Amino acid sequence: MAAKPIYAVGLDAGSRRTRIVICGLERGRLRFLGGSVAESEGWLKGRITDQQAVATCVLAALREAEAAAGISVESAVVGMGGPAIRGNSSRGFMELEYVREIEQRDVIRVLDRAMRVQLHEDRMLLQVFPQDFVVDDHPGHRDPRKMMASRLELNTHIVTASVQEHKSLVGAVNQAHLVVEETVFEGLAACHAAVQPEDRREGIAVLDIGAQSSELVAYYGDAMHLAATIPICGDHVTRDLAQVLCLTFEEAELVKMEFGCAVAAACAENVIVELPTPENRPQRHASGRQVGEIIEWRARELFQFVRSELARVNMDRALIGGVFLTGAGARLPGLCDVAERELQCQARYGLAVGIRDWPEAMKDPEWSTAAGLAMYSASMKEQAAHQRETAGWIGKILR
Repeated sequence: MAAKPIYAVGLDAGSRRTRIVICGLERGRLRFLGGSVAESEGWLKGRITDQQAVATCVLAALREAEAAAGISVESAVVGMGGPAIRGNSSRGFMELEYVREIEQRDVIRVLDRAMRVQLHEDRMLLQVFPQDFVVDDHPGHRDPRKMMASRLELNTHIVTASVQEHKSLVGAVNQAHLVVEETVFEGLAACHAAVQPEDRREGIAVLDIGAQSSELVAYYGDAMHLAATIPICGDHVTRDLAQVLCLTFEEAELVKMEFGCAVAAACAENVIVELPTPENRPQRHASGRQVGEIIEWRARELFQFVRSELARVNMDRALIGGVFLTGAGARLPGLCDVAERELQCQARYGLAVGIRDWPEAMKDPEWSTAAGLAMYSASMKEQAAHQRETAGWIGKILR
């Protein structure tokens, strides 16, 4: 009897575009089966304002992805980001009463205590990331089991979300006839897809730049030290161009996509940009250098915010592995140069790696989050299958 195929689906419900990636899990490896993108509606400043409109966009993207993959899917891991997300450090500790060997139950109990944080009424725990254990005041332990101690502590980084925003997102996905397997911080998903575990050893950051929100995560080794939302995104750049050049938002977006560059010095002075003008007005122009100066000012502010967040967790100038830029906003020419100048580290695009048959056309930082969500789904299902298999063997032994 043939084994039932396992499908891993990632849904990146962005405020500008909705992306879905469908993969198949074959012998422990992911293979790309299909993907799609649809224009998003029902969002304002990174928050859902029309749940039905969001559901319609998710359903449109889902139907197209299913047609491309030639299969029908029932569930997905869904990304969540924007101003609804916050990250904070937490610590749990427990006295073991006397010096004894640390057991698995002690690890579970101290993790449970680290998760017992007082949240505001509209906040919920989204994810918890253990950093290191402190055994009798000695920090830096990854696995304290079987060690002798009288006191155990655990440092964690917790990610919380707005309960209302979470309900709206899950409700919209359910309306699109999809079951939500898990909701995952989008910055984590982008990191999952674009950064190999061995690349995190000396400190890395991933900045996922979207249209209406930007998410940041920072790792040192296996431990996440920072999860944050940055209040600068792609739409800020577009609005700057619209205000300074007296354009509509749509016109400014076209100018940004066609002539935009985050390094003004790289823009030639003799490049003239013809600005969209009403019929009864004379033609207006701007220089390429002027467009670049507007964009560079906002790009510098973006990475100054990033640097401030990194300094909050003592990771400023500690990114030996560099910063990875993902999201549609990362495609702006010159953005890596500004990142290197402001953060004093190497910067590169974060592209999805580790999925077989990944299309050439999707080797783009805007697909990293959806790919990472599919990878997360695969990891969950692989782990669940392993647990079932282990339980089955134990059951046979105990018969």
